[in-house]
Amino acid sequence: MKAPSTAGMRQEGGGGRGNSGAVALYVVFFINGLVLASWAPRIPQVKEQLQLSDGQLGLALLGVALGSVPAMPAAGSLVNRFGSRTVARTAVLLYAAAIALPGLAGSLTELLVSLAVLGAAVGALDVAMNAHAVDVERSSGRARLSSFHALFSAGALAGALVGTLAAAGGVTPRAQFTASAVVAVLAAGAAAAALRPAAHQSPGPVRARSAPGSSATAPAPAPVSRFTPRLLLLSGLGLCVLLIEGVVTDWGSVYLADSLDAGPGLAGAGYAAFAVAMTAGRLGGDWTAGRFGPVRVVRVGALLTAAGAMVVIVTGNPVVAVVFFALVGLGIAASFPLVVSGASRLHTGSPGTAVATVSTTGYFAFLAGPPLIGFLASHSSVRVALLALPVLAVATALLASLLAVKERPALSTPKQTEPSATT
Repeated sequence: MKAPSTAGMRQEGGGGRGNSGAVALYVVFFINGLVLASWAPRIPQVKEQLQLSDGQLGLALLGVALGSVPAMPAAGSLVNRFGSRTVARTAVLLYAAAIALPGLAGSLTELLVSLAVLGAAVGALDVAMNAHAVDVERSSGRARLSSFHALFSAGALAGALVGTLAAAGGVTPRAQFTASAVVAVLAAGAAAAALRPAAHQSPGPVRARSAPGSSATAPAPAPVSRFTPRLLLLSGLGLCVLLIEGVVTDWGSVYLADSLDAGPGLAGAGYAAFAVAMTAGRLGGDWTAGRFGPVRVVRVGALLTAAGAMVVIVTGNPVVAVVFFALVGLGIAASFPLVVSGASRLHTGSPGTAVATVSTTGYFAFLAGPPLIGFLASHSSVRVALLALPVLAVATALLASLLAVKERPALSTPKQTEPSATT
């Protein structure tokens, strides 16, 4: 691994600009969680307004996945060419504005298209912000991926509370989403302007030095990526974790409202409890993984999630279900950040490519899982379809041993070097 440039160290190594750049990235993660979560508690009302069946709702939710499928690999290519900061700046603005679209939908087709646009924006942002977070973590020399994802969960909590309170207060989804878009765009603009390149990231296309005596420059050869079996299995682990998160995000409120007869406020509280637990778990995730090891944290947490999910499914009491949705969230809170960190330590030729692989696979699962649940629910019930949660949690526990990765140092503390004339 090359030593970071002095310029990069000035940007991320502890100076004012570097600190402001890290804070800005925390804000980007927060916005990412807030926008999509503000939609989740309103799904029952949107379903009712458009008179959708469970199967039709699952089809509409598929729009998010359809938008993200082409957007995520495209974002990975753009990150390689222009840098994660540039892609994140653009994607966060588009994503913040796109939340207004589902509220304007008047039919199943319009809802499907609007969610596809939202999915494309969030897919691109997910890839870019995770790639930038790995760069920032390596530049700072300390573990912080889980704390970045904690801000995502905090944003999800804030969005869930906004959606829940709006539903309980009789605010229409259209009014809520329009107001959310205005506020989110203003915050996204400020955060995008404050993002800084990390020491381990080139702000744009990488150029190789010219040969002596030549004034020309040529693109540096990209590192050869190796999709190893361990990387593919780690992607499967990330898929299981984010399937759980995606299913609870989009179907938790529907389950409470339709299967347990919870009112709009209580139905939204299920996802809010899940988001609170996710935030708390991720805030302590870096310390917990350092103390007990990532394998144990993911394995024990997955078993807690499986137990919590079973209680949610068998209980007939919506209040009990809300409480145990929190246990589901606490159990998987630190898992995906640990998967991303584990992928970055693999010998795949490029840590960035490994991170993009697990991020793309995981977030596709996050977006594609809810439509699958809709399909299952249309042929049985939402309660039966949610049996996927404990199954996925057990699979996560079985795959947790993949996180015992030692091939590449997790972090490299930047060396203090004298300023040089070149970067």
